[in-house]
Amino acid sequence: MALMRRLVILLLGIAVLPGAMAATHPSALANVSGGLWEITGAPGSQRPILQCVADILVLAQFEHRGQNCARDILSDSPSSTRIDYKCGPGGFGQTQVDVITPRSLRISTQGISDQLPFNYVLQAHRVGDCEKSSSSSRH
Repeated sequence: MALMRRLVILLLGIAVLPGAMAATHPSALANVSGGLWEITGAPGSQRPILQCVADILVLAQFEHRGQNCARDILSDSPSSTRIDYKCGPGGFGQTQVDVITPRSLRISTQGISDQLPFNYVLQAHRVGDCEKSSSSSRH
C-alpha cells in the first residue's frame, strides 16, 4: 500500500512538471533585463517604438502586447527560446527570441491577431532604464 501511494505521488509530480516548466523564465533570457527597449521592424511603424518593459517575456507576445496571454516555453537554449502563447479570442502566436547580446534581441513572431495572420521579425535594443513614473509597458 505504501509503495502504491509513493508511485501515485511520483506520477502526479511528473504530470505537474510540464506546467511547472511553462511557468519558468527561459534560461536564454536569464541575462536580459527589463528596461526601456527600442523596437524596430514593427509592421506599419516607420519609426522605432520605445517600450518600457518590466518582464522581457512581454516582447515575445509583441503583436498582442497589453493583452493577458498564457505562455508555454517550447524550447530553450543558452541563446534562443521559442514561446507559444494564447490570448483567448484575441489570437495566438509563436515567437522565437534570439539573444544576440543581453541588450540586443532578434524576435521572430507569427500567429493570428484580429482573425488575420501575422509574420514578422523585430530587432530590440535595450536603450536604458525606464522612467520611475512609467508603467510596465508603454505603446
